[in-house]
Amino acid sequence: MDVFLMIIVNTPGSHDTTFSPLLHAHWDGFTLTDLVFPTFLFVVGASLSFSFKAYESAGTSTVLRKVLKRTAVIFLLGYLLYWFPFVMKNEAGDLIMRPIGDTRIFGVLQRIALCYCFAALLIHFVKIRAAVMVSVVLLILYWFLMTTFGDLTLLGNAVLRLDHWLLGDRHLYHGEGVPFDPEGLLSTIPAIVNVVAGYCTGLFLKEKGPAYETIARMMMAGFVLVFLGLAWDLSFPLNKKLWTSSFVLLTSGIDVMVLAILVFIIDVRQWRGGTYFFEVFGRNTLFIYLLSEVLAIALSIIIIDGNNLFDLIFAKGFESWAGGYFGSLFFAISFALVCWSVGYWMDRRKVYVKI
Repeated sequence: MDVFLMIIVNTPGSHDTTFSPLLHAHWDGFTLTDLVFPTFLFVVGASLSFSFKAYESAGTSTVLRKVLKRTAVIFLLGYLLYWFPFVMKNEAGDLIMRPIGDTRIFGVLQRIALCYCFAALLIHFVKIRAAVMVSVVLLILYWFLMTTFGDLTLLGNAVLRLDHWLLGDRHLYHGEGVPFDPEGLLSTIPAIVNVVAGYCTGLFLKEKGPAYETIARMMMAGFVLVFLGLAWDLSFPLNKKLWTSSFVLLTSGIDVMVLAILVFIIDVRQWRGGTYFFEVFGRNTLFIYLLSEVLAIALSIIIIDGNNLFDLIFAKGFESWAGGYFGSLFFAISFALVCWSVGYWMDRRKVYVKI
């Protein structure tokens, strides 16, 4: 479900004509779109609770090898995605390699890799209660760093200051109007807690099973996290781009409650109609996400009569009859369905890309 929504919010026909719930909050605040990325991290943690024991029993060396290898591969894929299509035209019209010195270093997959790595090692080396305590410390530490070494504005925050000192402006995201990376190094610290929250929830669900008591306790835990997040928002505002500690608590709480509702619908009530549609996205998650990003980039660099193919398809195939806002939404849904069709083809042939 999250991957489907992620593709929709990432590839509207036009960001200028997109319904507000499908846009990130400009700075402080919270929208449906802001829930997408932390939910992905939550799912990473929940999945980890079911898969980690399989190779953890093999010993620390095996765990380290698998975790570090997976981290490196996911990080590298994220970096290559930002470098893609690897070539560009110079002023003379000749194809040359894109300067690697201008490539963004941190990003979505890179954050997933780092958060997975730290959370997996934390869970392996300490008990679950200790991992929860470390998570609390990380949220408080991040609040201290953000309020001590800067302010919470776009130009004055500690995330930007560290990335600027460590990487320089050329390696940062420039979509905010200034060099600033919403997946910066410092703001990765609280994002680790989203993975730990997913792991704890998955472990609890695995141990207790899909019973009414399990669902009720998950709903209560989610409510408490949401309440704490909204309370902390009064002094440390909800902000996805800074990944504030209040944002972590709110999104984790929502994810716990959504998962509880899904367990009730699918496992307890056995209402499974339509679930296969979303299972397709879940069985080749990384591949489908990469496909969506690469396809969008490819469409945007193919130029026909002075316009890129992405904009032409939107304008001629959707905006012309559905208008700006609905045309943009229908384009995004259609794009997601194209990616789904590839995933469906792979699933029918039992082709699964895993790292």
